[in-house]
Amino acid sequence: MSESIIQIQHLTKTFGEGDTAVHALEDINLDIKQGEIFGIIGLSGAGKSTLVRCINLLERPTSGTVIVDGKEMTALSEKELRLARRDVTMIFQSFNLLMQRTCLKNVCFPMELCGIPAAQAKKRAVELLEIVGLRDKADAYPSQLSGGQKQRVAIARALATDPKVLLCDEATSALDPTTTASILALLKDLNAKLGVTVVVITHQMSVIEEICSRVAILDGGVVAEQGDVEDIFSHPSTDAARRLVYPGGVSVAQYPAGTHAVRVAFNGGTAYQPLIASLAIDLGVKVNILGADTRNIDGKAFGTMLLGLPDDPNEAAKALSYIRSQPNVSAEEVEYHG
Repeated sequence: MSESIIQIQHLTKTFGEGDTAVHALEDINLDIKQGEIFGIIGLSGAGKSTLVRCINLLERPTSGTVIVDGKEMTALSEKELRLARRDVTMIFQSFNLLMQRTCLKNVCFPMELCGIPAAQAKKRAVELLEIVGLRDKADAYPSQLSGGQKQRVAIARALATDPKVLLCDEATSALDPTTTASILALLKDLNAKLGVTVVVITHQMSVIEEICSRVAILDGGVVAEQGDVEDIFSHPSTDAARRLVYPGGVSVAQYPAGTHAVRVAFNGGTAYQPLIASLAIDLGVKVNILGADTRNIDGKAFGTMLLGLPDDPNEAAKALSYIRSQPNVSAEEVEYHG
């Protein structure tokens, strides 16, 4: 595993004092590796945006430490912090482009602030627009661009100082699904080609499963669960994780009292097994699909399926035994009594 580039230790952030104090983050501990794409996910109000702003000290933690590339950000002077932020840049949901500047001049802007000569900044900006696929939009203004194009310009601008970390705060939330997919593909490509560490803050599990290798789930200002994306999807161990992984909440409670069923969990098999067909062919047992919430991650199956079992106890027992014998599958009997 690569060395850590971001270490967050016992971070707490409180807004206000006394009875009106709001505890946005409590005792956050995260270790993000150099060169990975790390996801931070949670529902609205979970503390995601506050956490990402604490990483580059746009918000100063109430307590705890943030170490980025060996520098303890909380101990830096204002001048040192300005220099350190060149290595930790952000892209936002609202793009934050300067509307009176062309795309080229938007990308040049952070280099101007760093004192880079105009000719050198322009050359680098053209290169970055080429990288994000917008070389032909150099002289266009943000008002002439689509949402996806605006975000590509914002990404090019964020890369202008050759950062080591790219923070993406709900960067695709304002985009349609097709445009979101193209922006995620771009981030994945930049991560591979440039080696930049990407931290993705989102409320969308589809974003996490698309590009992240590891994820931390925030719930009420604390880290409810963290680990490899594949492990979280196959065995979500907290209610917060289950709400995000299986928002449909496949449940037997929506069916008539007395319904006898089995909840099947797919735990990362290499392909979806034709489980229902196999039961019918191999055992002659027929089951009903009552509900399903499944997905494919890197060619592996994850999720749950609720199957109605036969009324005959022997047939039901045969079906349950057969399901439990399958690889990368676990099964739990459930019955709704009303």
